[in-house]
Amino acid sequence: MRYKAHNLFASFRYALDGVLFALRTQRNMRVHFSVGLGAFLLALFLKIGLFEMAVVSTATAGVIAAEMFNTAIENAVDLATHRRHPLAKAAKDTAAAAVLLTALNAFAVGCLILLPPLLKLFR
Repeated sequence: MRYKAHNLFASFRYALDGVLFALRTQRNMRVHFSVGLGAFLLALFLKIGLFEMAVVSTATAGVIAAEMFNTAIENAVDLATHRRHPLAKAAKDTAAAAVLLTALNAFAVGCLILLPPLLKLFR
């Protein structure tokens, strides 16, 4: 069965369904979402500048988007085959590596932007 959005509202509803599916079924999505929310709230608390806030938000969104792409790829591979195959493993491992790379980038962004004002607060 093919799902097709018949209007803009339906498109947004399908996208929200995807976010909720990932949050409901993927532990790592919940972790990334929680850490990202924590970083965003810390940035608000520290009153960092708008540009820095945009960088933190972009890094966080990148991790969450990568996790959703990873989930989509894993589900599509699982749907396509139930047996172990080197290409299925490569697809899943590569998608997971993309999440790792974006998470490491977000961690670096957090350290560069949030750590200095946080340390200044405790001095």
